[in-house]
Amino acid sequence: MIGALVIAVDGPAAAGKGTLARRLAAALGLPYLDTGLLYRATGRRVLDRGADPHDAAIAAEAAAALRPEDLDRGDLRGPAADMAASTVAAIPAVRAALLEWQREFGRCHGAVLDGRDIGTVVFPAAPVKLFVTASPEERARRRWLELQARGVAADQAQVAAEIRNRDAQDANRPVAPLKPAEDALLLDTTALDAEAAFARALEMVRDRLNFLDAIPAEA
Repeated sequence: MIGALVIAVDGPAAAGKGTLARRLAAALGLPYLDTGLLYRATGRRVLDRGADPHDAAIAAEAAAALRPEDLDRGDLRGPAADMAASTVAAIPAVRAALLEWQREFGRCHGAVLDGRDIGTVVFPAAPVKLFVTASPEERARRRWLELQARGVAADQAQVAAEIRNRDAQDANRPVAPLKPAEDALLLDTTALDAEAAFARALEMVRDRLNFLDAIPAEA
């Protein structure tokens, strides 16, 4: 365990940030949280009620009632869950309800958290922040392959359109929009496979920690 080190990993859908964050956590002996699951589970709770994810009151109620076991549901991936998650994530009351959950997770023992506003809102003082991205075309290809591997029928052009819509919704929402933190390290994984992306990310994390260790206490 590395003290209470918090590493923030942000980026758009299908950029590879979840895989990277999970592997970084394992390599560094830190807990891991996919914060996107909180919004996916909230969206699913709304859909379970037959309600519209745009309904702020119902979405906020679903977020407040979220339990750890909700994150283990098997239906938190796929186009319907993607769009429901993006929709509820734009609701200020939902974000407020889930903010303390995320902060508490990393506060005591440190953690690697991935999401879209970890470095800008959840842990703005995190010593290490990565912003992981890739071209929209490559992200759509990866998401399509992921769906195929899970046996989910999907049209690649439709997946690409959904990726573009999700990007626009996440980047333009008025609360905690998707953007790199000013001090985030940028990692473009377009031309990198999973192993190369992980090796580069681990190198970037270690370089940043070594840099911080070299700064005098009075600096």
